[in-house]
Amino acid sequence: MRPPPALALAALCLLALPAAAAAAYFGLTGREVLTPFPGLGTVAAPAQDGAHLKQCDLLKLSRRQKQLCRREPGLADTLRDAAHLSLLECQFQFRLERWNCSLEGRTGLLKRGFKETAFLYAVSSAALTHTLARACSAGRMERCTCDDSPGLESRQAWQWGVCGDNLKYSTKFLSNFLGPKRGSKDLRARADAHNTHVGIKAVKSGLRTTCKCHGVSGSCAVRTCWKQLSPFRETGQALKLRYDSAVKVSSATNEALGRLELWAPAKPGSPTKGLAPRSGDLVYMEDSPSFCRPSKYSPGTAGRVCSREASCSSLCCGRGYDTQSRLVAFSCHCQVQWCCYVECQQCVQEELVYTCKH
Repeated sequence: MRPPPALALAALCLLALPAAAAAAYFGLTGREVLTPFPGLGTVAAPAQDGAHLKQCDLLKLSRRQKQLCRREPGLADTLRDAAHLSLLECQFQFRLERWNCSLEGRTGLLKRGFKETAFLYAVSSAALTHTLARACSAGRMERCTCDDSPGLESRQAWQWGVCGDNLKYSTKFLSNFLGPKRGSKDLRARADAHNTHVGIKAVKSGLRTTCKCHGVSGSCAVRTCWKQLSPFRETGQALKLRYDSAVKVSSATNEALGRLELWAPAKPGSPTKGLAPRSGDLVYMEDSPSFCRPSKYSPGTAGRVCSREASCSSLCCGRGYDTQSRLVAFSCHCQVQWCCYVECQQCVQEELVYTCKH
């Protein structure tokens, strides 16, 4: 059963990207500056004269979400940046895996209960949370600004050129934006909601209090503190570890509460009867396909570049790999010249490239 838009925004952010955008961003490291996707407008300045209304209509959102988007100037750009950020991070974390977060086959993947689907929900909701909090502190949203947590001097932080990331507003807004949970009898809906929360929780765990001293000679006679999110790469790494240890679940009825609960059956031979997954666990319901051959879930691994020592054996699925040599130019024999510049020679060396056979 396909999850509804109101609950599945985290995953639908990936669906909002045109297929042509995928090729443009394959192979990136995740450290690039966010830029708009082709055909989705620009992000150079806040939308004026109702332009944000048209931007909201371009995104694949539910009717209710589009209404909220239209009331929040700056949100459409933030949603696109979140989709970009989640895509970059997903591709970076899975760059050596058989499934490399290709956008090809994403529609079929999001209809299933695989581990990869769980990661998509988590990384997308994390990117939404992170990007919205940063958009507030950067002044890109009209209805939020710097974090104003009690006990912090963040209200005076603007005097020193700093602004706390507003995670409080971000999580509150997303709770309303994602909408209420579906009925308790739907296992898939509960799993999607759980994984979405795991992504939000991963961002929260990376929130730090940062302080800056303004006293004479570096003393802390005057100190300004504010809340700051950790780099999203750290959040992506944490979610990848949760993917590696994801828990397969089924459903069980909680007699006391009269509702469906996620339940991890006990392993064969285990003395325990099974436990509910922890709040930080990614959960899935179906075993993943191999992703070795093209399918409705992925383009397969044929032609993928691999490392002969580290990944070719697994990535190529036993089909073997081709070896090609190419010449690579690089700077070498660099010397510092008087005054103030570095002079380098251009060297060329042969490099072996390994690609999986078809």
